[in-house]
Amino acid sequence: MIDSATEAPPMPPVKRRRFKISIGDLILPAFIIVYSAIVDMIEPRFLSTDNLDNLAAQLAPLFVMSVGQAFTIISGGLDLSMAAVMSISGIVGILAVPYVGVWGGVAVMALVGCGTGLITGYIIAYQRTSPLIVTLGMASVATAVALILAHGVPIYTIPEQLSGSIGFGHFLNIPVSFEIAIGLMLVGAFLLRRTVFGRYVYAIGSNRSAAIRSGVRVPFYTMLVYGFAGFASGVAGIILTAWVNAAQPVAEPDMTLRSIAAVVLGGIALTGGSGGMMHVLYGCLILGALSNSMTMVGVSSYYQILAVGIVIIVAVMLDRVRRRDL
Repeated sequence: MIDSATEAPPMPPVKRRRFKISIGDLILPAFIIVYSAIVDMIEPRFLSTDNLDNLAAQLAPLFVMSVGQAFTIISGGLDLSMAAVMSISGIVGILAVPYVGVWGGVAVMALVGCGTGLITGYIIAYQRTSPLIVTLGMASVATAVALILAHGVPIYTIPEQLSGSIGFGHFLNIPVSFEIAIGLMLVGAFLLRRTVFGRYVYAIGSNRSAAIRSGVRVPFYTMLVYGFAGFASGVAGIILTAWVNAAQPVAEPDMTLRSIAAVVLGGIALTGGSGGMMHVLYGCLILGALSNSMTMVGVSSYYQILAVGIVIIVAVMLDRVRRRDL
């Protein structure tokens, strides 16, 4: 998938920092620690082992999706279809289980997500269309196909092997679903920081015209970016299907917006060309801790939706302030 046989052409400078920690890099980790300490004083169960275990399992699908979303935003794009792709991946995978087995169905979920992402990326890159419009349209297409295949209702015939091993399984006392999310984050970090593909992703997001002039096959690598985002959606579909013990044609429709909020809140610029996987981790932890703590102290779900909306707006404002300071 990555052409490493030929020497990479000279690249335009990208806004990327290596092995350098500033005060700004410590603000979000400090906020997470202080916020957790304050909530734990109000509700002592917040930092209990049981709740942290539950929080990790809740966070895993969003975390996985945010890793894929980070790639699209760093490349200067956006993907509004990820929740819909997650849903159709889960539906198609479960419907395939009787024919290909449990782990074959899991592979189908990942492949459906990746394939859908590649189609989206091809339309965006080679037809020179707007990522906003194309991914919004793909979200409608994927949702419609999922509803048609599932006849409009969730599918509850989930193999116990899938829910037991991924949905509720633990390894070294850590939820398997969260370990999968961490694994994908590490893969994403390696791709961004240690491969030619990652250099191209930063270059395209930083200055697309300069990347083209440098000989980068911008349409091809843009398509791969959306393919990776689709793959992440498929993996999120695996985790969510196993955790809720159902394949839902319309699953967590607001997760796409939350993934964007997590990425931007964590510190990745909406303009592209900068950021990394640790920013994704910080953003997801903040959103997860916020939602979990409000649930524990008995805040109404309506106010939780309000809080998430405010966080999204604040994240966009912070992104604008960060760009002004660059």
